[in-house]
Amino acid sequence: MNKVGFVGLGQMGGPMSRNLIKGGFNLRVFDLDPKAVAAVVKAGAKAAKSPKDAATGADAVITMLPIGAIVEQAVFGPDGIAEGMAKGALLIDMSTILPLDTDRIGKRLMERGFAMVDAPVGRTSAAAIEAKSMFMVGGSAADVARARPYLEKMGEAIVHCGPLGAGARMKLVNNYMSCVVNLLTAETLTLAEACGIGIETALEVLRGTPAGRGHINTTWPGKALKDDPKPEFMLDLAFKDLGLALDTAAQLNV
Repeated sequence: MNKVGFVGLGQMGGPMSRNLIKGGFNLRVFDLDPKAVAAVVKAGAKAAKSPKDAATGADAVITMLPIGAIVEQAVFGPDGIAEGMAKGALLIDMSTILPLDTDRIGKRLMERGFAMVDAPVGRTSAAAIEAKSMFMVGGSAADVARARPYLEKMGEAIVHCGPLGAGARMKLVNNYMSCVVNLLTAETLTLAEACGIGIETALEVLRGTPAGRGHINTTWPGKALKDDPKPEFMLDLAFKDLGLALDTAAQLNV
C-alpha cells in the first residue's frame, strides 16, 4: 500500500500530496497545470501523463478536484483513473461535490470491482500545509480502515460519518453553517463599529458569551440535545432584544 496516485494538485491537493511524500508514500501525480505538477515532482513525486497513468499500479488513488463533473471525467473519461486501477484498488475522493455525484461515482466504481470512500476536508489550506486537516469520511468500515493510513499523513482528525456519500453530505452541512455564521459575524462587527464600540472590545465580549463561543458548544449540548425543555432565556425576551438590535441598526443605517 505504498504506491499512491494523486489527481488534482491545487491549493489543497498540492500540500496534501507533499505530506504523503513526507510520510513515505511513492506518488504518481497528475494535474492540468504543469506548474502544479512540477512543484510536487520537486518534492519527490513522479509526473503522470494522465489520470490513468497516475492510477496504474497504485494501491490507492486520491482525487482533489473542483466539481463532480470533473471528478467523474477524471475517473471514467478517456485515459481515466478507472482504466488504470487494479482490481480491489481504493479511490479516495477528497473533493467537495454533490452527494448524488458521489453516490453515482461510487456505484459505477463498485460495478467495476473498485472500492471508494469520500473524504472531504473540513479545514483550510493552512491546515493542509501543516498536515492538520480534518476529514469527514463516508464508506464501509473496511474501506475507511484502508484509507486511514493515507489520511493520517495529511491530517489530524478523521471522522467516519457513515456509508459512502456521508462525508459529502456532512461537508455541505458544515459549510452551510460556516458560511452563514461568517456572514452573521461580519454583520455583528459592523453593528458594533457603528455603535462606536471598538472591534477588540467587541471581540473580548463576544468570545466570552454563547454568541461567540457558539450555541453548538453551549446551548445545544447543555439543553436541546439533553431533551431539557426548561429555558435559560425566554423567547419573549429574545424577541425583544432582537427587535432592539434591529431598531438600533436601522437608526445607524447599517
